[in-house]
Amino acid sequence: MSLIEVKGLKKSFGTLEVLKGVDLNVEQGERIAIIGGSGCGKSVFLRSLCLLERPDAGQILIDGEEITAKGAKVDEIRRSMGMVFQKFHLFSEMDVMDNLCLAPTRILKMPRADAEKKAMKLLGQVGLASRAHAWPTVLSGGQQQRIAICRCLMMEPKLLLFDEPTSALDPTMVGEVLAVIRMLAKRDMSMLIVTHEMNFAKEVANRVLFFADGGIYEQGTPSEIFDSPKKEKTIAFIQKIKYFTYEITRKDFDLMILQGGIQTFGEKYGLKNKYVYRLQICCEELVYELLNHCYPEQEEVEMKLDISYAETDRTTQIALTCGGKEYDPFTREEDGLGVTILKKMSRQLDYHFINNRNQLSITL
Repeated sequence: MSLIEVKGLKKSFGTLEVLKGVDLNVEQGERIAIIGGSGCGKSVFLRSLCLLERPDAGQILIDGEEITAKGAKVDEIRRSMGMVFQKFHLFSEMDVMDNLCLAPTRILKMPRADAEKKAMKLLGQVGLASRAHAWPTVLSGGQQQRIAICRCLMMEPKLLLFDEPTSALDPTMVGEVLAVIRMLAKRDMSMLIVTHEMNFAKEVANRVLFFADGGIYEQGTPSEIFDSPKKEKTIAFIQKIKYFTYEITRKDFDLMILQGGIQTFGEKYGLKNKYVYRLQICCEELVYELLNHCYPEQEEVEMKLDISYAETDRTTQIALTCGGKEYDPFTREEDGLGVTILKKMSRQLDYHFINNRNQLSITL
């Protein structure tokens, strides 16, 4: 039995038909990214699953129970789902601990002491144990969104629904929220994630849905959708993301070849000269920062630089992976000149050390 079964789901707003008969099965442990252009019905579909939007037709079964059936115990059925919104929706008149303990104590009748113990464990996992009694209004957007995720987890849902969880955040805070979602993915949490973060979708999802024409236009593995889409509109959407890759195997690599490749990449896709120069500076500073600290003594290195440019929102992401020593350039007490330049030029900085590899990304 599937965790979610959707059959013939339809939803209109006046004369605008947004969902035109969507069918979908979600299995336990699946991590599904939902992508597509603005207004294609991604968020409406997600909200319909827990009846925050009431479908006009179709069936939705959650763990075998039909939430759309007449007389269905909607509140009980949707307890198995947790929804994370764009705007956090924390109760501003309650501190963090009260926000987390409210639902489990009132709905699940969990003793307050047990709820607080569970809340502290979750807060520790997302790096916010010290903020247990802070008011939401004094927290950053990234911290509030991490608290919102913890609030969902307090109810032990079988499925988490993320509706563009990073779209309302300052770019510098996006990475901390995505890191929490990555953590949940490693624990095989079932998730449906509406997102514009294409690299994140490629990394975390095991299935990708591309929405267009009122429904699921094409679906497949991340490799199938991002690397070899089959249908016309999927191809057009994916091709709006342009890529440049460069591999470095020695410390004395030819910087001019790298910079020339970036210049050609920028000219090919119509990037302004000022923007291309900014991109070159960021790449140069990032590469040398890691070469000096991850490979302090070796001449032979293993490093890969990827640049992706999204025509849809005109953002550029620099992703760099390398072996060597673990080194996070963004959390040092005193920044070097290179890192200072990077921080001033970037909108988002992100770092992880996974499988003995440094993984950095910067969004311009």
